[in-house]
Amino acid sequence: MLLARYQYDLLEAGCDEAGRGCLAGPVFAAAVILPADFEHPLLNDSKQLPEDARYKLRDEIQQTALAWAVASCCNKEIDSINILNASFLAMHRAIEQLSITPEFLIIDGNRFNKYGTTPHFCIVEGDAKYYSIAAASILAKTYRDDYMKLIAAEHPQYDWHSNKGYPTIKHRNMVLQNGHTPYHRLSFKVTEPQLKLKFQDTL
Repeated sequence: MLLARYQYDLLEAGCDEAGRGCLAGPVFAAAVILPADFEHPLLNDSKQLPEDARYKLRDEIQQTALAWAVASCCNKEIDSINILNASFLAMHRAIEQLSITPEFLIIDGNRFNKYGTTPHFCIVEGDAKYYSIAAASILAKTYRDDYMKLIAAEHPQYDWHSNKGYPTIKHRNMVLQNGHTPYHRLSFKVTEPQLKLKFQDTL
């Protein structure tokens, strides 16, 4: 059972990202402020849900949230400042776009670059523990998937409509055979061993 809030004294936003392990495309992040009494029987970490459920939940989140926002950092920014900092920057951009200013942030993961003077707390696997982080994971994932499907037609041989830029065997082989596109992250090594199958369950 997920929890509504980490704390109840301050207005809280949950933040998460999608696409850190991809070879191509931006990293997306979302920030979500939910009502304090929010509950949902199906909302969970986006990686644990089928695609149709994610999109259905996205509609419900957007209708129910007190505020939500999605932002991204492109592949060139990722190459410039590294994927970890780009993930934090995308979160900062999402937080900045919220229509309500949060007083406290809960972040999925174990690290975060402080956003101004706003206090925060990092939570490992937070998207499976708190509704607002799970909601942010849904928004980041679905909006990133939409973007990758949109650009897939420009370079169909890389199969982005299916792999969303993650390092599947076919995607890796296509990069080795055909080279990089303008959307690829040049700082990511296609033959890096840890990329081989690490992110397959996030498609």
